[in-house]
Amino acid sequence: MPNQQSRSARLEARISPDALSMVKRAAEIQGRSVSDFVVAAAQEAAQRTIEETAIIRLSMEDQRALMEAILNPPEPNEALRKAADAYKRLVIESR
Repeated sequence: MPNQQSRSARLEARISPDALSMVKRAAEIQGRSVSDFVVAAAQEAAQRTIEETAIIRLSMEDQRALMEAILNPPEPNEALRKAADAYKRLVIESR
């Protein structure tokens, strides 16, 4: 059974008659109202989208390059040394 939290927000959308017919049929198949079906489908799609952004997908080549950089980091260059010095001045020494 869907979560029955209090409903205080409204969502409106315009869709084609064909799309509405399809949504109505799918809602009937699941034994839900059109509104409940649409809300559940939107929540599922939103959750899937959010989860997909939390996963970083790398090619095998990129995975190897990342592991190599972690296991054998390069020596800091001048720009990194300057950034570290600036960080120390701004954050660490100002405490």
